[in-house]
Amino acid sequence: MKYQNPARSARSAELYKTACGPIAAGVNSTARATWSGWDPYPLFVDRGEGAYLYDVDGNAYIDYLLGLGPMILGHRPPKVTAAVVEQIQNRGTVFALPTAQEAVLAQKIMKAVPSVEQVRLCNTGTEAVIYAIRLARAFTGREKVIRFEGMYHGFSDGVYWSKHPHLDEAGPEQRPIAVPQGPGLAKAAGEQLIILPWNDIEALRAAVAREGDAIAAILTEPVMCNTGCILPEPGYLQAMREIADSRDIVLIYDEVITGFRLGYGGAQGIYKIKPDISVFAKGLGGGFPVAALGGRRDIMKLVADGTVSMAGTYSANGIAVAAANAALDELGEPGKYEALFARCSRFYAGLSAILARHGLPAYVVGLGPVLQVWFAERPIRNYRDAARYANHEIFRRWWEAMLERDVLFHPGAFENLFVSFAHSDADIDRTLAAADEVAGLLRAHV
Repeated sequence: MKYQNPARSARSAELYKTACGPIAAGVNSTARATWSGWDPYPLFVDRGEGAYLYDVDGNAYIDYLLGLGPMILGHRPPKVTAAVVEQIQNRGTVFALPTAQEAVLAQKIMKAVPSVEQVRLCNTGTEAVIYAIRLARAFTGREKVIRFEGMYHGFSDGVYWSKHPHLDEAGPEQRPIAVPQGPGLAKAAGEQLIILPWNDIEALRAAVAREGDAIAAILTEPVMCNTGCILPEPGYLQAMREIADSRDIVLIYDEVITGFRLGYGGAQGIYKIKPDISVFAKGLGGGFPVAALGGRRDIMKLVADGTVSMAGTYSANGIAVAAANAALDELGEPGKYEALFARCSRFYAGLSAILARHGLPAYVVGLGPVLQVWFAERPIRNYRDAARYANHEIFRRWWEAMLERDVLFHPGAFENLFVSFAHSDADIDRTLAAADEVAGLLRAHV
């Protein structure tokens, strides 16, 4: 495979070839690898500024990749950047002792998210999910965890299963089997998982009826954001909450993507559901690595009294805390998200009208600043629908042609487009104009 115009990214090609010597696969995350869609090589970045990303070949893109989500305020947001610079220059980074600003940040998280009664900070979403599951098991005295096909909750052995399994390996529709993401995962870890289809309340009800006394937690994204964007069907999240309550199962919301992105209170604030434990990361730090776990006080008591250990040399380091405090100050401004949602609504409406006008079998799904364009002739309500009906070939053509017109997002149909507070009405207009051109070209391939 090659780009439509390889000359646009010739320097990236050279740098990738060089990087493959010292760096395994030439990149430092699977999401940037050739097999994740960046084929035949990823673009190499020079810098980001606001809603724009500049590559080493001098191209300037309207950026809807946004670091896979963290850049909710855009690249190099001035207030976050200033807070981090001040922290480094005047205070330091890692002390192995607490600072007063950690409690300030915890209070902000609790104020934003009513289900969170106490907080612990950590470094990554993966780390926070590990601790959330550990807490649920310690609190309930049970072992098993329900997780849903098509979701990603980090790369730990305990949950890196059935993200995007081959359907011929995944088992029955209503009772999927745990499929490891790859070799090296201990079989015993998969035996503690109950894999279910998302948006299927009867499958969840049946699993809890079968094994409820062994289930410690239900782990879910409140909006599926790791198989494109799939919204919960009406009543689904509420029914999940009620089923969890019926057997004293801990409900864990993975809001790594949705937290502080879909609203100051995250997806749970929009859907008015209170989980027992919540996990946050990407939107929390304004582009800096920081994560948080929070939840009910009676569950967090196990951390408070030392029963469950949550450790980490870099947890609540000075840079992370400074960045998150500054980011939440901005995100908490009155009316902040209402303006963003209005801009995104115009974006959705424009894209939908363009796809319809050109007669493409495609539609837009999203909520506020998270969306995906599905090239599919049938509705997609869970992972198996996406695996069967999403047209990856047309999506690739869409991505390449948009890239040629200086609009950047992930080349994978199972990823998302992210909108930031830095995107302007003019950026949306430019994107829609490019999409109109590209949709006309795609018609010939449908």
